[in-house]
Amino acid sequence: MKKKSSFSTRGQRADIGDMVIYRILPNRYADAVGPIVFLDHIVPNKQTTINKEGTGAHPHRGIATLTYILNGEGEHFDSAGNYGKIHSGGVQWMKAGNGIIHDETLNSDSKTDSELVHGFQFWINLPSNIKAEAPAYLSVEGNAVPFKTLSENKGWIKVILGGFEDLNSVIPNYSEQFLYHIHLEAGAQFEIELADKLEVAAYLPTLPASINDEKFNGGEFIEFDRKEGSVELTNTNGEACDILLFGGENYNEPIEAEGPFVMNSKLDIANAYRDYYNGDYGKIDYEKQRVKV
Repeated sequence: MKKKSSFSTRGQRADIGDMVIYRILPNRYADAVGPIVFLDHIVPNKQTTINKEGTGAHPHRGIATLTYILNGEGEHFDSAGNYGKIHSGGVQWMKAGNGIIHDETLNSDSKTDSELVHGFQFWINLPSNIKAEAPAYLSVEGNAVPFKTLSENKGWIKVILGGFEDLNSVIPNYSEQFLYHIHLEAGAQFEIELADKLEVAAYLPTLPASINDEKFNGGEFIEFDRKEGSVELTNTNGEACDILLFGGENYNEPIEAEGPFVMNSKLDIANAYRDYYNGDYGKIDYEKQRVKV
């Protein structure tokens, strides 16, 4: 049986500098999909000014950030001394744990002639015991992201988070969760079965598509019911289109979120701010981290 859509909505503008960003999650209907509590879409845009200063160093606690870059080059710095650079198709994951300061840049890809910049950032809520752990960082270049061509050359699927058939992401999971990038050729169709009680959503970055026989426009976020069932994706365009399908099991602990912190109580939030202002999260040494690589 096909899953039914619960609602659909569009994001709100949340630009940073020259980057046009739509905040997709949270929205007026949903605060989270499984453990995923935040999604920003950096819409496709040709970059005319190189960003060397980052988006601004800022703290996090209690979450993991996951940045997926379709087009461009992402550079990561954090106060735990981690540094990384990924290119088109790559993924950066950072466990904020008990507190960290990080910064990111997003520029056109130095390995290609394209000036296009396009990407996403997700925040993944961590279980309370993992929130207490030390920060960690992992980067995965595009050619190392698990990938499979669909039958009859209908397109392909990339597993950014979780698993699909024999594909498994190296990004750590602390609960059942998944993030798939599905690329469908013109007129192609793809169907996937999803288990009971999973919270599931789809996002159409640029082009419209039909999902379980309903038509949705580019830029729409769609959430589904929580019963076991299938999601059937159909590309109704005359060109290839991309769809993000993501979700996971319900986060069953209390959630208290404020600014860059997602914790389990108001006291946890107060402690997160206290430790940040006390300097416990450390500092970023940009030049030293670049030199180490």
